[in-house]
Amino acid sequence: MYSTAVCPYCLRAEQLLKARGVAEIEKVRIDLDPEQREAMMQKTGRRTVPQIYIGDTHVGGCDDLIALDHAGKLQPMLAGEAG
Repeated sequence: MYSTAVCPYCLRAEQLLKARGVAEIEKVRIDLDPEQREAMMQKTGRRTVPQIYIGDTHVGGCDDLIALDHAGKLQPMLAGEAG
């Protein structure tokens, strides 16, 4: 998950993932490393954080993650099941 230190959406996304059983979240702090921000923008086409990946799949931002959860698709994705 690409994030920054003071991003409320990053914290919200992290809370949701933890509530769904994700024990460890690999965070890439783009506020500490400008090169990572550039890499994130190249990879995702977006400028905002969080940018969340589950495995190699780009989920999107916090709202995208919440929508995925509400649609019942987050848990299967976290379990490694094909969507």
